[in-house]
Amino acid sequence: MSYIKGWWAFLMLTVLLAGCSSPQETGKLRIAVLPILDTLPLFVAEAEGNFAEQGIEVEFITAASAAERDQLLQAGQVDGIITDLVALALYNRAEISVVAVRYAMVPTLDFPQFRVMASAQSGITSAAGLRGILIGVSEGTVIEYVTTRLLEAEGLASSEITTIAVPKIPDRMALLNAGELDAATLPEPLGSLAMQQGAFVIVDDAHYPEISCSLFAFRKAVLDTQPKTVRGFLNAVDRAGAIINADKGRWVDLLTEKSLVPPSLVGSYTLPDYPVISELYGNLLPSEAQYSDVVAWLKSTGRIDTAPAYKKVMNETFVR
Repeated sequence: MSYIKGWWAFLMLTVLLAGCSSPQETGKLRIAVLPILDTLPLFVAEAEGNFAEQGIEVEFITAASAAERDQLLQAGQVDGIITDLVALALYNRAEISVVAVRYAMVPTLDFPQFRVMASAQSGITSAAGLRGILIGVSEGTVIEYVTTRLLEAEGLASSEITTIAVPKIPDRMALLNAGELDAATLPEPLGSLAMQQGAFVIVDDAHYPEISCSLFAFRKAVLDTQPKTVRGFLNAVDRAGAIINADKGRWVDLLTEKSLVPPSLVGSYTLPDYPVISELYGNLLPSEAQYSDVVAWLKSTGRIDTAPAYKKVMNETFVR
C-alpha cells in the first residue's frame, strides 16, 4: 500500500511539474516587413546566414503599408515588427500587447529619417514661411508628430502649424512635386528623391534626433514564450547592421530587389549608419522623456486618454 501511495504521489508531482514548465521554444519567428530602409539589416541577416548561425528560422511577411502591418500584428499573423513610438503607445492603450526591445534606426547628423519639405513652386525657404500653410502628412502617425515637433523646435507655435491628411506617400510626393501642396513631410529615402526633383528641405530630424526613431518590437506573448529565439534574432540583425556599415556599396542589388530605394537613387544614395549594440553606449531604446512627449502629444490631439508606463512597453534585456 505504501508503494502505491508513493507511486501515486510521484505521478501527481510529475503532472504538476509538467504543467508548470515553460513551453518549448520553436526557434521560429514571423516578422512583418515594409519596403523601408529600416528592414535592410533583416534581408542582409538572411542573405549572410546570420539567422541560421543563431539556430533560428525567420519568415518575412510583406506588408504594403503601416496599416497592413498593424492588421497582421493584431491578427497574430506576425510575431515582430519595426515600428515607432507613436504606434507603440497606440498599440498598448487598452492593454500591454506589444513591447519594444531595441532601436531599428535612429537619425544622425548625416542621415535624417524625416524631412519637412516645401515644393519648388512655393518659394518657401524657412520654417517661418510655413505659418498657416497646409502641410501634407499622414494623420495620427509619427509623420504628424515629427512635423509638429520639428516646426515647434524651429520656433512655430502649435497653433501656427496646419496639416492636411494625405495618407499615401506617393500621393503626397506627387502633390508636392506638382506644387498642389506647398509642403509635406516625407521619410527617407523619399525625401532625397523629392530633393532630386526640386523640393526644398525646411527642417529635418538630423538636428533634432530625439524626435524620431524606429524600433524592433514584439508581441508580449512572443517575448514571454520565445526569449532565446528573440535574442538570437536581435544578435543576427545586429551582426547584419555591422556588416552593412562596413561596406555600404555592397547592397545595391538587394536594395533594388526589395524596392527599398527609388530606382533613380540606386547607385547614388548613401545608406545610413545602422545602430549597432556595441556602439549605442547603453542607449538601446528611447528615453522615458521621449516616450512621455509622444504620449503627451497623443493626449493633446485626443487620440488617447491614458498610456502605460514606460517600463511596461520597453524591455532592453533581450540584447543584454
